[in-house]
Amino acid sequence: MAIWQHSNINIDGQLVRAQAPVIVSASRSTDIPAFYADWFFDRIAKGYSAWTNPFNGVKSYISYDKMRFIVFWSKNPRPLLSYLHILKERIINCYIQYTLNDYEAEKLEKIPSLGQRIDTFKQLVDNLGKGAVVWRFDPMILTDDISIDKLLDKVRNIGDQLKDYTEKLVFSYADILLYKKVKANLEKNGIPYHEWTEEQMNEFAGKLAEMNRDRGWNYRLATCGEKIDLEKYGIEHNRCIDTDLITRLAWKDRELMDFMKVKIRDVPAPSLFGDSSLPTGAIMLPGNKYFVSVHKKDPGQRAYCGCMAAKDIGEYNTCPHLCEYCYANTSKEAAKANWRLHRTKPFSETITGKIVLPDSNLRKYIGGGNCA
Repeated sequence: MAIWQHSNINIDGQLVRAQAPVIVSASRSTDIPAFYADWFFDRIAKGYSAWTNPFNGVKSYISYDKMRFIVFWSKNPRPLLSYLHILKERIINCYIQYTLNDYEAEKLEKIPSLGQRIDTFKQLVDNLGKGAVVWRFDPMILTDDISIDKLLDKVRNIGDQLKDYTEKLVFSYADILLYKKVKANLEKNGIPYHEWTEEQMNEFAGKLAEMNRDRGWNYRLATCGEKIDLEKYGIEHNRCIDTDLITRLAWKDRELMDFMKVKIRDVPAPSLFGDSSLPTGAIMLPGNKYFVSVHKKDPGQRAYCGCMAAKDIGEYNTCPHLCEYCYANTSKEAAKANWRLHRTKPFSETITGKIVLPDSNLRKYIGGGNCA
């Protein structure tokens, strides 16, 4: 797990020690762009936010004074369009993990129409560039009503519309029995789910790879957090927070490159034999430059997660999308209660609206609602 630098922040005249991450994840735990964009950019302006560790309940502070890059995660990042100019003004780069599923007919998600979400995707690409918006169809879920072929039809429909708008399609197989929250939520809401077998995973992967080739998409295909090896279909294991993608998008940010220990080099002049002698694995950049990957997995993540270290600032039980297969909400009731609380105090130190008060050198939380 990353050991971040720290900064002292001034809260009501009291100096408080805060983590000062360089790379921020916003967020695996909740949909900050869809519901908390106003809060997040207000906290950036104020310089800090407060956060509760979901595993031990310890409260801490996050300073944004060293932040150089943000990875956003969202099913409806449309509100970001009004704020991206702020990041550009501050010279803070970002990319978006955009979960663009199609479970409208089955009512598994409560989100804007597919057409609107595809339009949002294209607007974000026009603003940030093709590589900065990653398409996720996540999770791939099987039910009595959703077969492998029906899933592929859904992917085909979206994939055709996103052609030339993204470089990659990331997906995962719904692993329901592994996540107690997901299993409980599906069963509580009467969703007749099926577990994927290895044979079905291979069948889906083979057909997806064939579709990607035959339809001329040429997306990089990758799985998120999956144990199964699908390399024979040209499907890689994804790194959702990826040093290499961050470098490609922000290689001019010397402070960020120094933090990640990435060396940006000039392509050497060709020899007499026309050989530029680039090292194995060199990744090309504009301006006749290149770098070699130094990506390292965050050991604090799941076994099959390839992400580098980043500070996640979200909190569980705060996402009002209320997807039937949600892993981040213990229950819909908990998420709705925290969403109501947030709206009473939309610019509090925390997403939930819980207030932090001084208590000697410590600070303690008060407030209502549910938290993970």
